[in-house]
Amino acid sequence: MEQIRNGTYTGPTSGLARGYAQANLVILRKEYAYDFLLFCQRNQVACPLLDVTDIGSVASRKMGVDADLRTDLPRYRVYRNGEFTEECTDILSLWEEEMVCFLIGCSFTFEDALLANGIPIRHQEEDVNVPMYKTSIPCEPAGRFHGNVVVSMRPMPEEQAIRTSLVTARFPSVHGAAIHIGNPAAIGIKEIAQPDFGDPVTIKEGEVPVFWACGVTPQAVAMASKPDLMITHAPGHMFITTVKNEQLGVL
Repeated sequence: MEQIRNGTYTGPTSGLARGYAQANLVILRKEYAYDFLLFCQRNQVACPLLDVTDIGSVASRKMGVDADLRTDLPRYRVYRNGEFTEECTDILSLWEEEMVCFLIGCSFTFEDALLANGIPIRHQEEDVNVPMYKTSIPCEPAGRFHGNVVVSMRPMPEEQAIRTSLVTARFPSVHGAAIHIGNPAAIGIKEIAQPDFGDPVTIKEGEVPVFWACGVTPQAVAMASKPDLMITHAPGHMFITTVKNEQLGVL
């Protein structure tokens, strides 16, 4: 979207460009690329790979060939030696010729399917970012990369929770079915009203929290694994692809 590229839109992307898939972004120097590729292969629910660029390429062959991954996300985050050091609206000054970009499926992609099935999306209703939480669920390590899964949460009426998971199961390349329903403490979340990323949302009487693996997982992994440099999307501020949502669904 032109507004994102020129910096006039810098907010969360849930609900934007309806019908088009969205993606998480991870950028690493090539010396870390193999280990991270292996990490994604071993943790496909949390990190479902949509594309990996050639070394030094700023475009995706599969998800948006005319895009520039250095400018075409609303916000980026920079992690140095495991520390979150800055957030910016482009990474032109940080780009290096031996970097590799990873595009990872995003649950915003299946939100149109939820709406089409009459299932509410509270963060869109309240015009805030989706709440995301660090969990106690371990990822399978690969090379230098290790850490725990991050989840996104959408509250649902109890009678819709299972149906919600069935709807999203059609989209395994963007996290698929929910990985937990109900008690947040069972997956290590101590305070549901205080997300680690994004914003809190209202959980109404008769609703339960439903949790999906989230593409912010690599950011928690960066904090645990401490690569000297990892560049990511800011949580909730995704790359909008040129691929339609339904192209990533399965029958």
